[in-house]
Amino acid sequence: MTLRNDSLEASIRYDGPARSLQLAAASADTLAGFEGEAAASGDDHVLTGPLSTANARALQAAFPVLRPQLISGHRTSVGTGDRTGLATPGQARAFGAAGAGVMPVLAQQSIREMDRLGRSARSVMDDAVFGLVEAGWESGFGADCDHIKTTEGIDRGLEAGFTMFTLDPGDLVADVTAGVTAADAAALPWDQLEDTLEDLTKRYVGTTLDVGHSQLEVTERDVLTAAVKYGRAVVEAMSLYRHLTEAAQHEVEVEFAVDETAWQTSFFEHYYLASELQRLGASWFSFAPRYVDGFEKGLDFLGDTEELRTNLEAHHAISEQFGGYRISLHSGSDKFSIYPLCVEATQGHVHLKTSGTSYLCGVEIVAAEDPELFAAIWDISRASYVKARASYQVSAQENRTPTSLAGVDLVDLIRSADARQILHVGYGDSLNGKDAAGASIHDRFLSVVASHQKEHTAVVEAHIGRHLSPFAAAPVGR
Repeated sequence: MTLRNDSLEASIRYDGPARSLQLAAASADTLAGFEGEAAASGDDHVLTGPLSTANARALQAAFPVLRPQLISGHRTSVGTGDRTGLATPGQARAFGAAGAGVMPVLAQQSIREMDRLGRSARSVMDDAVFGLVEAGWESGFGADCDHIKTTEGIDRGLEAGFTMFTLDPGDLVADVTAGVTAADAAALPWDQLEDTLEDLTKRYVGTTLDVGHSQLEVTERDVLTAAVKYGRAVVEAMSLYRHLTEAAQHEVEVEFAVDETAWQTSFFEHYYLASELQRLGASWFSFAPRYVDGFEKGLDFLGDTEELRTNLEAHHAISEQFGGYRISLHSGSDKFSIYPLCVEATQGHVHLKTSGTSYLCGVEIVAAEDPELFAAIWDISRASYVKARASYQVSAQENRTPTSLAGVDLVDLIRSADARQILHVGYGDSLNGKDAAGASIHDRFLSVVASHQKEHTAVVEAHIGRHLSPFAAAPVGR
């Protein structure tokens, strides 16, 4: 595929696993900002260059469509993280084929994943840019610097040109399962909350909360529990928010996320968070509470679907009371059975995030083309699972999976529940590992997938397309 404007034509060339940027222009001046070897070819000037940051930035300067856009103007959106930098072409083609009306977020990675893989925010952006050129994508995209917990993470995303920032104060969410006391509430950082316990209780106690399908009377216990559970998280969220909005030199948008905690966000707790963040001056377009149980990495929804419907309808109803921000579904990969329900419950005002499922498409290519490399990935992922699982909602048991792959259908293994989760969360240790000969698994993985990029792109397109179809059917308009 090729990306063109009036003066420049760009494409990605594959020579086995090696990739290069190919440019053609009528004028040599058009190529002046690019790195590489330039030459004349008939009436054209051509350049072959590396997939470098300098060339990604030059492409973004030449093609506005390669600069990330705000996604808040779109009702329905889906993020598709790319851990290896090779999945973006298939993801983009999936949006073109099955994602009509859905805004794609095609540069999406958490700071945690960047650090585990040794990637920079800019390299994530570069890979998305080159992937979009390879796909010939001309319809715009968003860029999400995901699950940010520090101002340093924000700075990384800003420098790389990300426009969406998912601010995650989840480490400050308190465990209140044993109950809370007045002393717990009194100990909150009231000066940083710009509030007092007395004023807080006056604002909420005795009010009625409309959650769409029912109304809830707010009690003092509700208020104290919400404040103790989330008060320090509000302070942290505002610290991150203020740093972002003060440091940003380009337009940015915010999602707040408290989904990666062990405790469900009650309806009043969602209302409390939105009210307090708004009172302190924040604005956002998307919010990710911790939903009912059932969201695990790499698997379909495992919980009660009707309970989820009730949950999502209430969270959506609360969002409508604050201007109608969208409800964000994290760990959203492969939840095929509930996508129509999610669209219906939120009236299409929803953001879905997927990430590791695209990586597993690459793992399928490796299993087909280099079983010995897959075996190395499997052994490391399986051995590291006990440690890796601590960061994720997963329930796989490694003792239910094979230690030897002799006679095992590898594609069936990858698609089985336990193995899928083990591979899903073991990406960091496996890609950073070495094979039996001491070679880099990461380098071998990229080489195998890039050598079979046509097949890989087709697998990714088909798999991500299954995710997108229900969201493409979302209602249009507010």
